[in-house]
Amino acid sequence: MATSVQFKLTHSMQKVLPYHTAADIEACPPLNGLIGETLSFQIAYYGQSDDCNNDYYFKVELDSIIAPFASIRRVELVPSGYSAHATFDEHYLTTRPGMLPDLLVPYMNGEAIRAIPNQWRALWIDIKLTKQLVEALNRNVVVCVSCESLGQEQLASFKLPLQVLPCSLPEQAIIHTEWFHVDCLANYYNVDVFSEEHWRVIDSFMSSANKHGINMLLTPVFTPPLDTAIGGERLTVQLVDVIVENNQYSFNFEKLERWIDLCNKNNISYIEISHLFTQWGAKHAPKIMATVAGKKKQLFGWFTEATGAEYTAFLHQFIPALKTKLKELGVLDKTWFHISDEPNVNQKESYQAAKRVVEPLLEGCNIVDALSSFEFYKEGIVDNPVVAIDHIQPFIDAGVKQLWAYYCTSQCLDVSNRFMSMPSYRNRIIGVQLYLYDIKGFLHWGFNFYNNQFSLKAINPYQVTDAGEAFPSGDAFLVYPAPEGTVYESIRGVVFQEALYDLRALQLLEELVGREEVITLIHEDVAETITFSSYPHSSEYLFSLRQKVNKRIEVLRSNV
Repeated sequence: MATSVQFKLTHSMQKVLPYHTAADIEACPPLNGLIGETLSFQIAYYGQSDDCNNDYYFKVELDSIIAPFASIRRVELVPSGYSAHATFDEHYLTTRPGMLPDLLVPYMNGEAIRAIPNQWRALWIDIKLTKQLVEALNRNVVVCVSCESLGQEQLASFKLPLQVLPCSLPEQAIIHTEWFHVDCLANYYNVDVFSEEHWRVIDSFMSSANKHGINMLLTPVFTPPLDTAIGGERLTVQLVDVIVENNQYSFNFEKLERWIDLCNKNNISYIEISHLFTQWGAKHAPKIMATVAGKKKQLFGWFTEATGAEYTAFLHQFIPALKTKLKELGVLDKTWFHISDEPNVNQKESYQAAKRVVEPLLEGCNIVDALSSFEFYKEGIVDNPVVAIDHIQPFIDAGVKQLWAYYCTSQCLDVSNRFMSMPSYRNRIIGVQLYLYDIKGFLHWGFNFYNNQFSLKAINPYQVTDAGEAFPSGDAFLVYPAPEGTVYESIRGVVFQEALYDLRALQLLEELVGREEVITLIHEDVAETITFSSYPHSSEYLFSLRQKVNKRIEVLRSNV
């Protein structure tokens, strides 16, 4: 009977699949970063045993200099029943159903880790780069990682060079929103909407959103009309109380004030008002509840024509009152409004009609909507488009200013995305692309969508990662609901944050050398101009680019 564990140090863009071989797992390059970012790497491990009843356990320790600034998490496998759409390209890790690494669960110091026989698994290690760490280092150091059996036998020891540049990343300039679904939190934790427990959970998830670089939050003044079956409805999550008396509307904004207070607490600067009309064409009003003669009643919904007299009259009272409150709270100039999500070219007329209802009321306000059709912009229907990245080139060619971008389930060919079945470099390359094309905002629809498609029912995200076999696993949510209302992160969320670090580092270098030189540096040793659909398909490119960017920053800052 023999048991042993094989270890290998690898980087954050490596997805360690259970059936990998050691040769499939890339070595981790030296760590190098700026104050304000978090560097991540992994310890991959493989249990080898000739006895099916023989388990092998080990523990991990970091050297004393790094440990106060580091955390360790287990990379857990999650089920992926729907890994890819019927149409896919060659740059996927897999398109088959199975178990994929994604969930990051905290590792308690000294905890025993079981080496699963004949499977590669991984531990995830983060090092937060702070001024205190620079002071503690005083020099470049080596991160020492020790893997020991429970009997204190040393099984492996790793030394990984770490350099922290003594300068900070600039503040994040891009506006970043991942749609925040408070009904899903109430459903998962089985709490009453906007009860004290619900508010506590919302606060926890807002904090996680901020950690992910999210600085704009979808704000449900009324239940957002998103991913809802026609004629169906989602759990009511309405921050603004509506009271009807003598055919007049009044509004109570107390819950909205509390929401914005939590946004301020969690350093979320921008407010994104939920859509004023239904998705995919703006033909109806969202679900809006009110107190009428002392009783709760649904005022508007699928039965309400978007441009009908009744809803129009309501909006003419509601929007001015909302704007007054937002101005009073000091956030109106950082508030963005939506008309309707993802209208297509066949819905121009209904979208335009809905927009005409509210456009005079929103004069001087920020309005954006996600779309794919260039005609909406060319015909002046949408002034500030949020464009799907596989349809963005005509907008770039036209020189659209203040351009935003998004991707979702449909962006499955050639372009960047963060499905579990995709390699992580395909997730991280978006930072370079956002820089190259001076994108001002990035939107994704699923920070924590724990429903199936069209919100017909709630799901358990630990069991269903594909919204009920509707979207490739990983499209619908970025974080997992953890015990006691806390949050577990995903590999995908951490890697996307690395993309935002790359963007900020490139912007810092631009401040020092100018934009043209940074673009030249990005394209060194790249055969073709990088676009949203053409880019280097390797982790090595991104590591090499950051090393060059960091080196230039270090040299230039040392000469100041």
